[in-house]
Amino acid sequence: MSARYYEAVGRRKTSSARVRVYPGTGNIVVNDKPAEQYFGRGTDILILTRPLRVTDTSNSYNISVQVAGGGLSGQAGAVSQGIARALCLVDETLRGVLKSNGLLTRDARAKERKHYGLKRARKAPQYTKR
Repeated sequence: MSARYYEAVGRRKTSSARVRVYPGTGNIVVNDKPAEQYFGRGTDILILTRPLRVTDTSNSYNISVQVAGGGLSGQAGAVSQGIARALCLVDETLRGVLKSNGLLTRDARAKERKHYGLKRARKAPQYTKR
C-alpha cells in the first residue's frame, strides 16, 4: 500500500479507531483481518459501511483500520465515524451528506456509573413493606 492515504480517528464509548483510506477497490481490513471476519455480526458490518453506502463510494477506496478498546459494537461505531471523517478529507463535497446522516457527530452516550445504595446505576433494591 504505497499510494497516498488519508487518516482520521473515530471514537465511540471506550473504543478508538485509526482509519486510513486509500484509493482502491473496496477492501476493508480491521486489525489485519477482513472486516467480515473481525466483526461477526451483520449489523456491525452495516454500521461500519454506512458512510460508504451513503456517499456511493463503496468500491472506490480500500480501508485499513486499527481499532482498540470497548466491545465489538462500540468498535464498529468508532470505525464508522473514522471512515466518515477520512472521506471528508478525501472529498470535501461529501461533508454535507455525511453530516445530514449524523455520521460525523460523536455518539456521546456511555455507561452511567453505579451509584451508592443502588444495585446498578438506577436499579434500586426491592422495597419491602414489612
